[in-house]
Amino acid sequence: MIQALVQSIPVYPADAISVVNGANLGDSLSFAAELDLDDTYELGLDVALQRLSFSTDGAGALTVAQGTQLGRPGDVLHIDCCVTMMSATGATTEILILVEVDDAGDVEEIFAIPLAPMVPRTDYTLVGIDIEGAAAKFAELACVSFSRGTNITLASGAQRPIEELKVGDMVLTRDDGPQEVRWIGSSTVRAVGAFAPIRIRAGALHNTNDLNVSPDHRLFIYQRSDALGAGRHELLVRARHLVNGDTIVQADGGFVDYFQLLFDSHQIIYAEGIAAETLLVDTRTRPALPPELNEKLAQVLPGHSERVHLDFEVSKALLDHPDAAAMLRRASTR
Repeated sequence: MIQALVQSIPVYPADAISVVNGANLGDSLSFAAELDLDDTYELGLDVALQRLSFSTDGAGALTVAQGTQLGRPGDVLHIDCCVTMMSATGATTEILILVEVDDAGDVEEIFAIPLAPMVPRTDYTLVGIDIEGAAAKFAELACVSFSRGTNITLASGAQRPIEELKVGDMVLTRDDGPQEVRWIGSSTVRAVGAFAPIRIRAGALHNTNDLNVSPDHRLFIYQRSDALGAGRHELLVRARHLVNGDTIVQADGGFVDYFQLLFDSHQIIYAEGIAAETLLVDTRTRPALPPELNEKLAQVLPGHSERVHLDFEVSKALLDHPDAAAMLRRASTR
């Protein structure tokens, strides 16, 4: 049986974004059936993103998890739609809409996941409502990705840029030696908000070159001394939890080419010398994969149900230090 996997995402409560001009004047952002194109919205002042924690199970259900900042634990979450807003300058912003329902199936709360930063007192006109593609867009947020130019260590020990890898290439894994690449995904997205990569500058974690990964990408770190007090030496740490504004930063601006690597099981590989996870196929990430992979995935998915690496993940609370990255760097050599 696949255990529930707890994750979290930055969201606004939907009432933080309301109509200032149009058919639904004064109403908050809502689900697709209640929206009208050409309505103009604004983000309220002094509104901060909060983290919505949720779990996924083998059946694909999303439920609000314990420890969440928003929502009621146990309530079901539905991915409703992805809306496109346009500002006066012509720039577009996509927002995913999640709907929380109670045991009776009644709407409890609505959440907005902006895929690019939003600015208060800025007009955003609703120009698109996508119901069919919302699940895939939500899945993309969960897909751990490396940026173009990332050097991956092959089974031979050679380094190869990720964009030059091919299906069938043998890559060195930490736990299972040489393993065959089963699928390579790629996408180009705006490097803003939830999609802006985390840049781990050369030397920050003993890496020779800069490493750029998606914000929730987990890095594997072995501590010779238990500097964090995690009670173990092997750790998985989300890249965004290591941002210190100096050696590890979030690189906003422009566009980023992201690549995903899929193996028969969830693996730890070496990217720019840093041990990092590969794509984990579960009920959340699967919609991001192309339909033609369905038959192949029937063979791959059983290996992905064994999430042994995730036992090593540490919470953000344990990383609450002025410079956790520097601490881990020292702990890995002493």
